[in-house]
Amino acid sequence: MKTLYISGAALVAFLGMGMMSLQANAETAHPRPHEVNSRLENQQDRIHQGVKSGELTRREAEHLRLKDASIHHHERRDRITHHGHLTKGEYKRLNNQLNRDSKGIYRDKHNDKVR
Repeated sequence: MKTLYISGAALVAFLGMGMMSLQANAETAHPRPHEVNSRLENQQDRIHQGVKSGELTRREAEHLRLKDASIHHHERRDRITHHGHLTKGEYKRLNNQLNRDSKGIYRDKHNDKVR
């Protein structure tokens, strides 16, 4: 019984180390998730600035934040599915969604609606 316990503990330790190295490799080998996240942060800053300056109404800002949250959700789901990285197709789809969202932010900031 002790041998099984020690073997189990060794297996858990080994798998834990493997998962850490897998995460480290995924982060260094696949920079695309970081690009998506930095674009999302940039767009959140643009939305915040638009609300602060009065260029965006609260309703417009909430709508734009929901779009960003949806993109973030898809990005996380895709990363989980593919062991911490995005495929080229997923990256392309997320990038297109971010482009549409960015144009929406610009459009809403430059319309005639003010808070």
